[in-house]
This record gives sequence, structure tokens and C-alpha cells, in this order.
Amino acid sequence: MWSLLKEDVRVAFERDPAARNLGEVLLSYPGVHALLLHRVAHGLWHGGWKNLARFVSHLSRFLTGIEIHPGATVGKRFFIDHGMGVVIGETAEIGDDVTLYQGVTLGGISLRKEKRHPTVRDCVIIGAGATVLGPVVVGRNSKIGSGSVVVRDVPPNSTVVGVPGKVVEGDGVHRDPVEHQIALDHDRLPDPMAKSLGQLADHIRKLEERVNELDVKQGGLEARQREEDKEVRRYKN
Repeated sequence: MWSLLKEDVRVAFERDPAARNLGEVLLSYPGVHALLLHRVAHGLWHGGWKNLARFVSHLSRFLTGIEIHPGATVGKRFFIDHGMGVVIGETAEIGDDVTLYQGVTLGGISLRKEKRHPTVRDCVIIGAGATVLGPVVVGRNSKIGSGSVVVRDVPPNSTVVGVPGKVVEGDGVHRDPVEHQIALDHDRLPDPMAKSLGQLADHIRKLEERVNELDVKQGGLEARQREEDKEVRRYKN
């Protein structure tokens, strides 16, 4: 347990260049505080102290602005950057080396007591304001763009953007977890709408070029027909 807690603190230095020293992380990082309290609440939950577990979770929410249900399963080296507004439901399962930004929701869509929250595999990054709903699986090494709404399974090594979320990249290449977490590149996420508009513009341009070619050919045919008509009239005269 102690080694797990040390990893939770150490990962802040790996994924946030603003982290300067241990005291700053321990005193000023709500994501670290929320995770430490969740470890306690999760242990109480599975120890049968469910009311106390919910109280610890509620206290964590009050102090950090991050709500993690004590029943949620969280892996190693989990990092919540900034964190305000993050909500993680009871049956959510989060793997190792996962990063969430502020405003992320791992929510449910069912009222039945069943697996109703997402499963997030190892080395996933979920951008600010993104929402993942239902018992979907977000595959290993995937990225969810900021503001996206995911309601379907995401294959491994994929990038998802949009509402509803669509897979726009998926090279299938395994990436080292540390390199993957450092290379966020949120500013380089593809825009499927811009891509579609670009393809439409290219198609229109090709049609215009084709119409111009046909106009030139038609003009040539008309000129030739006029010359032939002149020859016919001259012959008749």
C-alpha cells in the first residue's frame, strides 16, 4: 500500500512539468489528494464499511472538486491533472498509467445494479471535458479528445474526437507508456469535420475543372460547326 501511494505522488512529477518539489505536490495537487482519499475509501468499501467509505468519498469531493465513487477500481500511476469536475462512477475500472484532465466524466446510462460505467485500459489519456458513458471499453494507448462524448468501444491505439466520438486515428503501433504520457499533442488532434469539408472542397474543385474542360471542348466544337456551316453556304453559293 505504501509503495502504491508513493507511485501516486511520484507520477505528478512525471506528467506535470509545473511540479517543482514534494511539498508542493502534497499540499497543492487536488488530483493527488483525491486519489489518496480514494485509496482509503476503496479499502473501506471492500471491507464492508460502505457508509464510512461514502463519507470519505464525499469529503474528498468537498475538498478537491473530484468525485470518485469508492467502488470504482483504479490502477497504478493514475493521474488527474487539475481535476475540478471529474466524476468517476461506481463500476468504472481504470487501468495503469491513465491520465484524466479536468471535467472528465466516466458515467453510467443504466438504472440497474450492473456494470454500467466505462472500463479504461492502460496508458489512456482523456482530455478536458470529455465524457465516456456506459459500459464501454477504451482500449490501451488510446486518446480521447477534449469535449468528446464516447458511447461506443474504442479500439486500442486509437484517437477519438467529436460528439458522438469517432475514431479518427488508429495506427495499431504499441507505444512506450512513459513516452505516450509525455507526448500529449492535444493541439494536433485531427478534426473530422474539417477533413470532410476539405474532401468536399477538393471534389468541387475537380468538378469545376471538368466543367471548364467540357466548356472548352464545347466551344471548340461550336467553332468548328460554324466553320463547316460557312463552307457549306459558300459551296451552295
